[in-house]
Amino acid sequence: MTHVEINGAPATVEDVHRAAMWNYGHFTSMQVRNRAVPGLSLHLRRLNEASAVLFPDAVPPSSDQVTTFIDHALADTSDASVQVTVLPNPARRPNTDIMVSVEEPVDDAPRPPIRVQTVQYERELPQLKHLATLGLSFHRLQARHAGFDDVLFAGRDGCLLEGSVWNIAFWDGAQIVWPEGPALAGITMQLLRLGLRRLGVPDTTRKITRESVNEMTAAAATNSHCPAQPIAAIDQTTFPNDQPLTTLLRRAWQEATWEPIRTAR
Repeated sequence: MTHVEINGAPATVEDVHRAAMWNYGHFTSMQVRNRAVPGLSLHLRRLNEASAVLFPDAVPPSSDQVTTFIDHALADTSDASVQVTVLPNPARRPNTDIMVSVEEPVDDAPRPPIRVQTVQYERELPQLKHLATLGLSFHRLQARHAGFDDVLFAGRDGCLLEGSVWNIAFWDGAQIVWPEGPALAGITMQLLRLGLRRLGVPDTTRKITRESVNEMTAAAATNSHCPAQPIAAIDQTTFPNDQPLTTLLRRAWQEATWEPIRTAR
């Protein structure tokens, strides 16, 4: 199942070609279950804030616009993976287009631990989930060619930042630690931090270097596909027991509020 609409209408070949050719725009990805999304309001805020940065002269898409387009693209589908992308429209500049892609839902069941390789790389405009992904994809492929499952980015100062398409959480034996630095504040990460606070589980942000990784006892990747993907190793540092961290993250995920896309039709 793959269905793409732009501004509430089926995407034409010209629409898809334009979206593929332009390396400018931003998006958010979400899992839909029973026509509801965990942290939908956070996704809508992300789109609004990113539009203000990338399209400052355009009227940002309203929350009602976005949810209407998602609702229309889903049609009779209740469970799906949805991506909402805001694109420039040269013919209607400075206005933008909203593209909604609907695909099969992703099961967030526990997955086998992964091994990741660190590399020095900082995304452009790291606070945004944007379409300029060549560098990200290149380093991810290089890590796979080197025998790893994925890549973990470190800044010019050597401090760890974020994974290719995920945030990273650590367990130091007493609390959950998130890297401090220029990176995307993932929606899943934001929801997990809210859930941890409801559970009374301490978490914090601080600078984490390749060397200080050795002080951590567990690590996990978090994104909309999986809230607690265990990390078995970062470079040569291994984490043999992810249970304390992944259990806490999954408990925190259960605290997330699923917000309906639209009121009942």
